[in-house]
Amino acid sequence: MPEAATLERPSNRDEAWRYADAGFLAEAELAALTDWHELRIAAGESREDTRIVAAGVERMRVHVGKGARYAMFALNAAGPYARLEVEVTLENGAHFEFGGVTVGGGDATQEFVTRTIHAEPNATSNQTVRSVHWGKATGNFLGRIEVVKHAQKTDAAQNFRALLLEKGASANTKPELEIFADDVQCAHGAAIGQMDEMARYYMAARGIPPEVARKLLVQAFIGDAFVEMSDPDEAERMLEAALAHLDEDAI
Repeated sequence: MPEAATLERPSNRDEAWRYADAGFLAEAELAALTDWHELRIAAGESREDTRIVAAGVERMRVHVGKGARYAMFALNAAGPYARLEVEVTLENGAHFEFGGVTVGGGDATQEFVTRTIHAEPNATSNQTVRSVHWGKATGNFLGRIEVVKHAQKTDAAQNFRALLLEKGASANTKPELEIFADDVQCAHGAAIGQMDEMARYYMAARGIPPEVARKLLVQAFIGDAFVEMSDPDEAERMLEAALAHLDEDAI
């Protein structure tokens, strides 16, 4: 029997899809929800990708070889539903870096879902996700870190922060740590809030127009996700692309 025939359609009952757009899941072609793109990073290799997420679902499996480094930096500003899911397996001494931004308004639902498997000792990973939403939009980050029994000296971290520009917007995060080794460093942090009104008042008092103040504050907020990019020009391009959506739609 073909593999596709045995696959079940995901729904909000599945933990990894709990915040997804239920209507999209019910109507989309099964292959669009279950297909995976495969990528292998050879031992000692270093690769960095940037990605502008398109509407729909994209799923990637990445195997990072011994001593190799793989970094992905993504902007998710598509809708009405856009999901980037990344599953990474790390060999001895490998590193995975992820920086992601969701930004949008209206009824959009945008999400990153990651699963990082520390399969061997001495591997490291770091994930930074920032979300900015208004209207009735939602930004989601589900991040799972797995450390197998013999993967000592693992160092893994993930951090999620969301900025809600209107009361109707929302953000969801679900960090998970599954650790079977005892000599590791694993940490996660999450915060969801509104724009700093004191900072806006401070800037207004100095003659900075509200729309400029808003853009500067959002720029500083989402910049964390791209700070580890090796190419400053590419980091600036990604940042400007995110801010362009704010300029077009946000109040």
